[in-house]
Amino acid sequence: MAGMSDCIFCKIVAGKIPAEKVYEDEYTFAFLDLNPVNPGHTLVLPKKHFLNIFDTPEETLSHVVITAKKVATALKKTGCDGVNIVSNNGGISGQIVFHAHIHVIPRLADDGREQWHGKPYAEGEMQQTGEKIRNAFI
Repeated sequence: MAGMSDCIFCKIVAGKIPAEKVYEDEYTFAFLDLNPVNPGHTLVLPKKHFLNIFDTPEETLSHVVITAKKVATALKKTGCDGVNIVSNNGGISGQIVFHAHIHVIPRLADDGREQWHGKPYAEGEMQQTGEKIRNAFI
């Protein structure tokens, strides 16, 4: 896992690596993904280095979400039909760059991309899962 000095996103924010910036403010930076799901696929991240959602302060995270909404709104104006807003947190979830970020992915009705496929709960599993989650808040 890269430290802040090795973090590619920190280098992009610092201007040491070029990126196609689409938005920047005091707290956040947004740029186009190099390997987009669809053209316009944008990464939104806090300027300060945090690994993922688990260690990003709530105030910082709120700025990132507000910027994601601004990016989504801009993408909608460019002609997409909708957006997926996704954040992978931890290697098992698909996180590749360990700097907190949100993907804003423009979607078109005919883009051929599939959504993830859910599976139903087994008998009683939903209630057990809900109980586990509620207890984790304590």
